[in-house]
Amino acid sequence: MLTLRTSAYLFLILALGLGRGTNLTAQSISRFGVEVESGPFWQSRNDVQIPNDETGTRFSLKDLVGGGPWTSVRFHLTWNLNDRHALRAILAPLSVTATGSLPEAVTFAGGQFATDQTVDGTYRFNSWRLGYRYRLTSRAGLNVWAGFTAKLRDAEVRLEQGETIAKDTDLGFVPLLHLAADWQFAPKTRLDFDFDGLAGGPGRAFDSALKITYELHNRVRIGVGYRTLEGGADVDSVYNFAWLHYGLLSVALFL
Repeated sequence: MLTLRTSAYLFLILALGLGRGTNLTAQSISRFGVEVESGPFWQSRNDVQIPNDETGTRFSLKDLVGGGPWTSVRFHLTWNLNDRHALRAILAPLSVTATGSLPEAVTFAGGQFATDQTVDGTYRFNSWRLGYRYRLTSRAGLNVWAGFTAKLRDAEVRLEQGETIAKDTDLGFVPLLHLAADWQFAPKTRLDFDFDGLAGGPGRAFDSALKITYELHNRVRIGVGYRTLEGGADVDSVYNFAWLHYGLLSVALFL
């Protein structure tokens, strides 16, 4: 997993090892960028206990609904205000519903679920983000940014078995650190890194990706890569930690 420490180290290598010196006129900066990511995703962990006390049962939602794969899509919008400052928006819907069986009786969000019937499980984790970033370095072949992201988390865990339906929803704000870099290591070919994340208190959130992109045209790039999303919360009302993995195909348009 690309943790906060690992991501910070990678960012510093790109920023300091490759980005000595600043040259904001070395490459033209597009005013707007639109990128679409899509591809399969899997989950290697998704543990739930609601409420997070003796009245709730901790169980694996991964074991219930499976590990995947399912299909994901994500939209990135970037507005470069000038050579230094940029605003970002990310729309990342995610929802999985599948049917499975529980290995033991589960008490979840006030509902009782038995082992002798199948259960429909739903996991929704939509992420809507707005962010600002500052270009630390811009020279021939390398850009490095740092900033912050305001994330609106729209989450739900839901179980259905016969007439029994129980769910827990969560709509909340999460502040995240943003780090990003792209390095043109060959003609028309780049290594892109991006990270939104923060850890502290009862929870954490890490969203990191590495992609190789190829410039089809001076306004169009295609890419392939890997993204990982890990995190959760451990509070009185909820225990939920998940780890998701994405295989990415992307298309970006620059205006």
